[in-house]
Amino acid sequence: METIAAGRIAFWEGGSLWVFDVPGAAGAPSRTEMHAHHAFQLTFSLGGSFTFNVEDGVVPGPFAIVAPDTLHAFEARGLVSHLFVEPESRAGRTLEQLMQGRPAATMTAAQAQDSPHLILTAFRHPQDPRSALREVGRKLSDRIAGHARVAEPDRRVRQIIKWATDNLDSSLGIDEAARGVGLSASRASHLFVEETGLPFRTYVLWLRLVRAVDARIAGSTLTEAAQEAGFSDSAHLSRTFKRMFGLPAAALEMS
Repeated sequence: METIAAGRIAFWEGGSLWVFDVPGAAGAPSRTEMHAHHAFQLTFSLGGSFTFNVEDGVVPGPFAIVAPDTLHAFEARGLVSHLFVEPESRAGRTLEQLMQGRPAATMTAAQAQDSPHLILTAFRHPQDPRSALREVGRKLSDRIAGHARVAEPDRRVRQIIKWATDNLDSSLGIDEAARGVGLSASRASHLFVEETGLPFRTYVLWLRLVRAVDARIAGSTLTEAAQEAGFSDSAHLSRTFKRMFGLPAAALEMS
């Protein structure tokens, strides 16, 4: 599998920060397939260039945002970064207010502030770039969360999410999750979709994908990462990654 981009990824609860260099050589692939994932995606140029293609048009850089579960393709050259913010987090709830139902939008330089500089400095940290990226990602998420007063997701949904995160090694079903919060399976399913926009099963798949990517960063093979995250096999992981990120997992060189 040809490497399309190489870079670093840092995770924390509620988000992640990805910095990748997309080669500009003639004939090199630079565009993903149409895809959708369960997170806000804030993209910043770090000297490179990019565009998002959504169903109703093109959203250009150098700074842009795509809402969760929005079908889009991403095309880039050079160094770019993605701040993924899960919509259930405080930052995600704030972004939901700010986007006002728009699937995607450009960000102004004033809105981006010093984010590109902070991300680039962390990416080039001489000793521990992943920890530096994690610190910057949290800082930017906290900055977003400070822009508006938002309600937390329903307490029972937060409990279900924590239970699912803590039990990814098991076979997860809404029935057991519902019992843990004192709801029927049907009521828990309805409430979960109402609060997150996703069926419980699809949300668990997103959690498994995040764990698998984190395992790949730590040096696991695709097969090992699939096993660690609870996928049936590496092919299942690859299909899920491509559906949510628009390119094969093997096409990214992660560290």
